[in-house]
Amino acid sequence: MHVSFALFADAANLSQEGKLNILGVFDAVQVGQLPAIHPRAHLVVRLKGGAADVGRHNVNLRWVNPSGVELWSSDGQLDVEGVPPLAVEMDLPLIAAIDLPLDESGAYTMRIALDETPRAEVGLMVRAAPPQFVAPTPVGAMVS
Repeated sequence: MHVSFALFADAANLSQEGKLNILGVFDAVQVGQLPAIHPRAHLVVRLKGGAADVGRHNVNLRWVNPSGVELWSSDGQLDVEGVPPLAVEMDLPLIAAIDLPLDESGAYTMRIALDETPRAEVGLMVRAAPPQFVAPTPVGAMVS
């Protein structure tokens, strides 16, 4: 099994026909201040597999900040049932809606492992907005 692609998006789903729909792909965000949470980011991973991949697989996601500190992780299982008749390869989409903790500016990484083997990394550049200068009001001045 291999990762065809992995990315962050504003939204993703599977249609009734099994088509993967992705809306608002991004690789950078700007926040007003840190620490912050990027709410409901969708991690979209498209796995491709064949007959040799039938069975249960462990999936591990690790969210790592620019300093190398793991801020969040999740483990799950993926059950691959069987290759459809006449198919050589299967699409195995994984969509995870997650809140991403952000504690500093810089390049974050989502590390994706299958069966304890690293398979892909998705980067996200985080910038904090520069502080806004607010002129102090002079003492005794009128403010309207």
